[in-house]
Amino acid sequence: MEFKLPTSSSNLGVEIQNINIAKSLSDKKIIGIREHWVNYGVAIFPNQKLNLEEYENFSQQFGPFGEEPFLIPMQEHPHIVKLHRKPDEEATHFGGAWHSDWSFQSSPPSATMLYSEIIPPTGGDTLFANTADAYDDLSSDLKQRVKNLRCLHSAKLPYAKDGVYATEGKARTMKIHTSDEANKTMSHPLVRTHRETGRQTLFINPVYTIQIEGFTKEESDALLFELYIHMAQEKYIYRHKWQPDMLIMWDNRSVMHMAEGGYDGYERLLHRITIAGDTTE
Repeated sequence: MEFKLPTSSSNLGVEIQNINIAKSLSDKKIIGIREHWVNYGVAIFPNQKLNLEEYENFSQQFGPFGEEPFLIPMQEHPHIVKLHRKPDEEATHFGGAWHSDWSFQSSPPSATMLYSEIIPPTGGDTLFANTADAYDDLSSDLKQRVKNLRCLHSAKLPYAKDGVYATEGKARTMKIHTSDEANKTMSHPLVRTHRETGRQTLFINPVYTIQIEGFTKEESDALLFELYIHMAQEKYIYRHKWQPDMLIMWDNRSVMHMAEGGYDGYERLLHRITIAGDTTE
């Protein structure tokens, strides 16, 4: 097993080579993978031939399955979600705005995994932003300003009955469940301490963070917009270019991400698993 460390300014994206993750791995290898994953935010495993049972077995070495509240999983694999877009599909591509997976949950997932099966010849990159480095680079005044703030998170923008997916009006291959449950809110600290690295991160995102508590809407929107502009600077971003038979695993505690389109007319198929996380306090 070899580790190819990131070379970009984002400090994200360690490629783990010369390993067969279809087989059971030793504790030493799991510890090594986990250490590099939490330190570099995104772990990349190229050239992996996995069936879905092997994929599930690999994922369980990093924690129990997470919940997928608004995505309908595969019937025969209830912890795997099929991210599928057909060539003739007109609906927007899934996940096309900056977010951290399920940040509206009381214990958001620590990890999300994607395993690629069909990759189009163009487009479809996934972008990741380093929210720990982004916090480190804040001015002293801004760090002091956000230090004790809390934010409300909610799934209502995409998943409510009047949300994006309920009202888009285009047929979609991927199975999404919209619900009034999406209107519920959850409070998290704006600055989160990562339990494994000890680093502080900006735990906000434009899709699920709806309000800074104790602020007016105008005050909240202004500060969040300032932080989002800062977090999405090119120096914090790793652009992942997919290949078939590739698994990636990212850390939702220190990374936000978004999917790009640009592959209309081509099929794209990946399988997703989330790993349960811990509380943000």
